[in-house]
Amino acid sequence: MKDNIYIYLLVAAGVTYLIRALPMTLIRKNIKNKYIRSFLYYVPYVTLAVMTFPAILTATASMVSAAVGFAVALLIAYFDGNLFKVAMGGCIAVFLVELFIK
Repeated sequence: MKDNIYIYLLVAAGVTYLIRALPMTLIRKNIKNKYIRSFLYYVPYVTLAVMTFPAILTATASMVSAAVGFAVALLIAYFDGNLFKVAMGGCIAVFLVELFIK
């Protein structure tokens, strides 16, 4: 079979649509189970973390500077929570480690 990009696009669109549309059509009542509600509450945060974490580790020249920047950003976020300070702290940590590694 010849590669046809339009078939791939239609299959991907159909699968994406079904994944989003089926829960809306099958679940009509409010979800009252606290465990399921808790799980569904955290799904967007986990998805964002899963997509972001590999990019953090591969964005720098070395894995060491990426790990240090990530650790610094986590510490600043835990103690302060200000997004600007977290981003700047992580960037500065990566810059300093890269400066000393090379």
